[in-house]
Amino acid sequence: MSDREWAVVTGASGGLGKAFAARLAHDGLNVVLAARNTAAMQRTAAVLASLHAVEVEVVGCDLTTAEGRTTLVAATADREVGMLVNNAGFGTVGDFVTADPDRMAEEIALNCGAVALLARAYAPAMVARGRGAIVNVASTAAFQPLPSMAVYAATKAFVLSLSQALWHELRPSGVSVLGLCPGATDTHFFHAAGDNGVLTRRRTPEQVVDTCFDALRKGKPSVIDGALNAALAMTAKVAPVTIALPVSKRVLHT
Repeated sequence: MSDREWAVVTGASGGLGKAFAARLAHDGLNVVLAARNTAAMQRTAAVLASLHAVEVEVVGCDLTTAEGRTTLVAATADREVGMLVNNAGFGTVGDFVTADPDRMAEEIALNCGAVALLARAYAPAMVARGRGAIVNVASTAAFQPLPSMAVYAATKAFVLSLSQALWHELRPSGVSVLGLCPGATDTHFFHAAGDNGVLTRRRTPEQVVDTCFDALRKGKPSVIDGALNAALAMTAKVAPVTIALPVSKRVLHT
């Protein structure tokens, strides 16, 4: 087994997680890919190991469950994990009162529970070594309520708040924490959410990853990807909620 540090990337079967894995392997880290779609991750692992001469391991797990989180942590127990990318998450589009309660529970468990509990699982060893980084993928949705995506926006507000608090707590120990806030990104997110026609102006996963690593180098607690996304998020944050709500709903369904 290599003596290089490892990075753990959740939601690594495609999209942003796959882009993070590619960047980390390029930078010389061994990578653990975690998600439910094992076949997709195995294809990615083979390519990255061949291109970058690093070790890439695949852990199939459902991080909405305690069992899935335990599986991932146990599989990496003998690895020196220097970076955790909490990327796994999903959103749902539709009216709150007709939403599937089971799907809603999974959304909260993955977007909030897995992020907090995996950070808790990996942070102590990083603190003990005096170095490491945790990236929690939030969203520009963290800055305003989103009618029709109410639960998703609320979960991402949780992720951003948690990340900023952990940045302050862990910074003295040498561990970096970043709340990464992408806007619309060219992934399968909207298809999975149940609406494939929203927010057609999208950034690439590679642009989001570049933004992330630039912010980590600068020691930021959080960052919004893209100048336009940053402007829109800040505008929504300061606008009166009675104005921001109808505007955000209209934008979501354009």
